[in-house]
Amino acid sequence: AIDGQVRYVINCHLKRLKQQEAELKRLEQRLACATRHDPLVARLLELKGVGLITALTLRAEIGRFDRFVNGKQLARFCGLTPCNASSGQRQADAGLIHAGNPQLRAVLIELAHRLIRYDPRWSRLHAEMRRRGKPGSVIAAAVANRWSRWLFHQMKAIDQAV
Repeated sequence: AIDGQVRYVINCHLKRLKQQEAELKRLEQRLACATRHDPLVARLLELKGVGLITALTLRAEIGRFDRFVNGKQLARFCGLTPCNASSGQRQADAGLIHAGNPQLRAVLIELAHRLIRYDPRWSRLHAEMRRRGKPGSVIAAAVANRWSRWLFHQMKAIDQAV
């Protein structure tokens, strides 16, 4: 009798998950349709590791890339700049700055994890930093920082052309 109840509860959860998955698919289709003529979104979607949600988050949160002077400024806006807590002879790293958009930072950190896994350039950086004893979270933040700086140069030209 208990096994039957457990199976019933699991089936209810699976049914709800399938409904949510279908709803997410419908929402993604609407978002793709709404942005199909946006050249910036189209260019973002061409980049390795960037999917629809990542591209739309970047587009919505950053807007125009040419409003930044350089890639370092963009990385800071994204909250991907290291926070220095050094004083005198003491050298300390205090993680990332607390400024910036937390949703944008989260999307870029997730992107960094994908890039580390599937892109040889970022995999090499990951391996090099691992050899130096850096933790995975620091490496992901460093990849996201460098990728956002690279992205600035890729996208600024598109903004200027539009």
